This record gives sequence, C-alpha cells and structure tokens, in this order.
Amino acid sequence: MVYSKERRAEVLAECDAGKGTREVALQFMVSESWVRRVKQERREQGKVAPKLTRDRPPEWANHADWLREKVASQPDITLMELVALAATERDWKTSDATLCRALKSLRLTRKKRRSLPKNKTAKTSR
Repeated sequence: MVYSKERRAEVLAECDAGKGTREVALQFMVSESWVRRVKQERREQGKVAPKLTRDRPPEWANHADWLREKVASQPDITLMELVALAATERDWKTSDATLCRALKSLRLTRKKRRSLPKNKTAKTSR
C-alpha cells in the first residue's frame, strides 16, 4: 500500500520524537515493517515521499532487438508464432500477451498478408 507523503512525515516525526517502531505502527495502524522501511529509506536515500514509478525493466527488454528483427523479416507473423520462436530460438518462455505489450511499446506493427480478390456476389434481394 502507498501512503501519502504527509503520512510518512507524521510517522517519521513520531519516530524522531523517540517513540519505538511498534508504538508508532500501532498509533498509525500500519505494519512495523513499513515503519522500519520508511525510516531506512530516509536514512539511506534521504527520501520521504513514496516512490511513484517502478525501476524494473519489462521482461521482454533483453529481447527487443530480436523482436524487431523477427517482425522486420516476417511482417505478417502471428503472436503465437512469435511465442513458439521465442521458445525455440531464445529459450524464452513467454506469453502472447507479453509479446503484444512488447510490440506495442516498441511501436512494431504486424502487417497481414494481402487478401485474395473479393468473391463475386450477386444481389440477394430486389
């Protein structure tokens, strides 16, 4: 759970006033581990505000060049074909949803094959 900057400041103020971790946790109805973590973040990183974004790269980031190459060489490749190729060529077990997100993030579009000429159809009613 993400608590506001003000809440974190209140917790830290109580800790600075000499109250123990357990006492502060009970007072603010938060976990003791969260209080310890807030204190540690301030001590080590000097930050009081909660982190709003993740630093973790996406699962597919190491395979981005490979994905670009595959889509460039075969523009009509399906997601399921990409999943199978990832497993055989890269030993990367992933899902079609992950690959869909990766292609969207990389702004890669897959083009369908040209369709056959339209069938002649006659009018069915006057």
